[in-house]
Amino acid sequence: MSKVWLITGSSRGLGRALAEAVLASGDILVATARDPAQLADLSERYGGQVLTLALDVTDEAAAAAAVEAGVKRFGRIDVLVNNAGYGNVSSIEDASLADFRAQIETNLFGTIIMTKAVIALMREQGAGHIIQFSSVGGRIGPAGRGAYSAAKFAVEGFSEVLSKEVAPFGIKVTVIEPGGFRTDFAGASTVLAEGRQDYAETVGATVRFQREYNGRQPGDPAKAAAVIIHIAGLDAPPLRLLLGSDAVRNVEKADAARIEADREWRAVSVSTDFEPDGETEPTSREQKAG
Repeated sequence: MSKVWLITGSSRGLGRALAEAVLASGDILVATARDPAQLADLSERYGGQVLTLALDVTDEAAAAAAVEAGVKRFGRIDVLVNNAGYGNVSSIEDASLADFRAQIETNLFGTIIMTKAVIALMREQGAGHIIQFSSVGGRIGPAGRGAYSAAKFAVEGFSEVLSKEVAPFGIKVTVIEPGGFRTDFAGASTVLAEGRQDYAETVGATVRFQREYNGRQPGDPAKAAAVIIHIAGLDAPPLRLLLGSDAVRNVEKADAARIEADREWRAVSVSTDFEPDGETEPTSREQKAG
């Protein structure tokens, strides 16, 4: 039986690669983008197999309308992919609060809004799969990506809680954590600001790396799309999935360092507990309050 997908940010990057792969596989797609004209070729090639819609993921009413339109056309939504997002590079000191808010609105609140728009539907269906695009930047905080990592770290926590709450309803949750893929994410989609000289060795290094990296990323978007389609077909998909050798390498290194630091400071961490001999029995009033 064909699945019905709803993908945000379907016009370019990994979202576009996934949209193409979903349709090529024979599944049905609600493809969304801020500018639906960029999706016109999908309609021309796939006809009634695809519904293209304009969508700003930060608009709660528009999110609800997109889900409603998909259900009206196809009867259900089986897979939601929260892909829409972007990340500028700047020091935290130099980034404006308006830029911080805009990135968090799209990357975090856009994900929350779209997720909330499908939960009741999937709960009533008794099945569904919510796939959240996070990033290596949701596991590691690189210099220059304060707003982006703040949003993606939050997506990770939100999605972990979500997975526990909706599992009894047959709804699955997977967080995708890509490394560098050969899309325009590191090019036209990103504003790079080296900022003041004080940050030349940190934020400036990130900007220089990204400029040199663009077009040479190891990740193949078509292969990522194939993996996501495979994951969507599993009875027990992973909660988190790294994509790309660079993602695996960098996260393994960061996680090992985190575990080592926790071990180093373990004695200090556990020293903050009440001493067993100092514990007192709670009074009846305290027991009732507890």
